[in-house]
Order: sequence, then C-alpha cells, then structure tokens
Amino acid sequence: MTKAKVAIIKTSPDRVIEDYRKLCRLAEIEKALDNSTATILKDNITWHNVYPGVNTTPWQLKGTVEGLKEAGFDKLVAVHNHTVVTIAEKGEEELKFKPIYENYNIPVLFNFKDEHMKWVEFKPSFKTLALHNIFPHGIRIPDFFIGKNIVHMPTVKTHSYTTYTGALKNAFGGLLNYRRHYTHTWIHETLVDLLAIGREIHTGMFATMDGTTAGEGPGPRTVIPHDKHVILASKDQVAIDSVAARLMGFDWRNIPCIALSHEHKLGIGDPSEIEIVGDIDAANENWNFNVGVNFATGVGRLFWHDSPLKYLQKLFFHTPMVHLFNFASFFYHDKFWYNVKGKKIVNTWKDNSDWGKLFESYQK
Repeated sequence: MTKAKVAIIKTSPDRVIEDYRKLCRLAEIEKALDNSTATILKDNITWHNVYPGVNTTPWQLKGTVEGLKEAGFDKLVAVHNHTVVTIAEKGEEELKFKPIYENYNIPVLFNFKDEHMKWVEFKPSFKTLALHNIFPHGIRIPDFFIGKNIVHMPTVKTHSYTTYTGALKNAFGGLLNYRRHYTHTWIHETLVDLLAIGREIHTGMFATMDGTTAGEGPGPRTVIPHDKHVILASKDQVAIDSVAARLMGFDWRNIPCIALSHEHKLGIGDPSEIEIVGDIDAANENWNFNVGVNFATGVGRLFWHDSPLKYLQKLFFHTPMVHLFNFASFFYHDKFWYNVKGKKIVNTWKDNSDWGKLFESYQK
C-alpha cells in the first residue's frame, strides 16, 4: 500500500530557513509539482494585523521560496485574495511579505482584480457534495489558477467553525469569490469540493505549514499563541492536515473535511497510512488544544450551525444586510479586541518569544 508522506522538523529561529529547505526535500517537492509551468504561492493572510500563530510567517514564505528554487522551480507568482474583513494589501505590508517578494522578483497578483484574472465557470468532474447546491447557477473560479502548480502556506491553528484550519481551508479564499460566506453551513463539504477542484485544475499541489508559533482557542484570529517550534510539508493536503490536527489533539475521524476527503480518495487522513519523515518524535506530540469562540464567531455559529437562526441566512447574508455583520466583525476584531487585548499579546510575543524576536528582525 502506498502511503502519503508528511515531513516534520523541530526547528529554531537560527536555522529555520535551512530547515524549510530540508523540509521541502524530505517531502519530495520536486515530485509534487510540474516544472514546465508557473507555481502559485498561496500564503495565508487571515488577519492583516500582526498576530502570532495566525498568518503565514515571513520565514515560512522565505524558506518555502528557497525550497522551491533549490528544487528548480523558478517561475513563481504570489496570489492574494480579499475577505470581507481582511485587507490583503495591508497584510502583505504588515506581515513583512513584500520585501521577500521583491528580493526574489516574485510578482504579486490579486484574484479580485480584473486586470489580473477573470472568474470563469468551471464544471468539475467530481460529483460535488455542496457547491452545486450553494451556487446553482454555476461554480466560478479564477482562470489564472487553471494549469498551474499551487503551494499552500497555512499555519497550525484552531478554528471556531472547523475545529482546525490548514491546507484544505487555505484553498477557500483563492478559489471562491466574495460570496464564499454562503458556504459556512456546509463548510466541511465545501472544503472537500475545493480539494477535488484543485486536483483537477492544478498541475501539482504542495503545502508547507508553520507551527513555530501555533494558535489555540477562538480562531482563526483571536487565538492564544504557543511556541511549538514545528514545521511540516507534504504534497498530500489531507495528510498534512491530519498530522497537524493530531498535534493539536484532534482525531481526524471527528473532522468531517478530513474524513470525507479520505473517504472520497482525495488524500490520506488515516495516520496508519501516513509515513512521517524527519523528526518522527515531534509528530507524536499532543498539545491538547481546545477550540473556543469569541463574540464574533459565537454569533456566526448561531447563524451557520447551532440554532434555528440559521434558517434566516438568506435574509441576513444574501442581501445588503450582510454589510452590517461585516462591519460588526471588523469593528469587534480590529477596533475593539486588537486594541484592548491583541496588542498586549503581540508585544509580549515580540519581547519574550524567540519567534517574536525573529519577526521583529525582518524588514518591513
């Protein structure tokens, strides 16, 4: 039986770039991607503000780029997406991605700008689990993604809606447009559909995942940061998510998007069918993370999952009333929570964590 391969390394700030290059070699990046076409770098800007454990780290981006180039992949392009509460351009600056892109001459495109790419209808051969019902008039994806490799760069963190978030969730912003919030009630099935679409349109898929500082609690933004010093990589998006979920203390069988992806043979979720390479002992850690909710995600769960209020979705989220919820989320996260609590956590991380000090050393 062919096993999926997931590489994991216990790292430190003084050698993390070297370890990312090693990680890509261990995970056999050269076999995962097609060297004849361009490779999309899909970083994760969950929040345009600096906050530990939430966004792609600058060393993850730089190390992954160097791993790609070492393997002979020189045609690299970054693609950002907006969410209703995240400003990609601000995130690119605040999270210190921009100097890295400039240093390696990597162009940056935006999937919401018409001059960069168009949204075209796509009919997957995979029998979708949810998207055909959510978007009965057709599933639309960015034309630029078709026929190119993609490298996802999520972090290891919990999520109030999906228990965890990783490589599968990282495709969410790239492949779905502003109406992606329609999918929240069926988020797990949606992630399976997007993985199937990704396997059809991309010439190769790969993921690196940063757990140098991992996030626990009411994610994906207002998490409690924990320095865990691990980085992961794999060409199997399901396997890397399964290993990361297990590190956080979750059983893959209880996470529908992983279990369904495994069931539909879109990747390997069962740890018994996953080969761990690198620092094998690190993969056996159990951090016993808990998933929480904050005010904004708690309200969201009422409408998407947990109460009869979900039957009012079309009234609140398919009409201009959605802008009220978008503003409320933005105000809560950016204006209230970040200023009252978040900045203190960020400053403590910068002062006391070696990873926070490393972040400060990067050029803005």
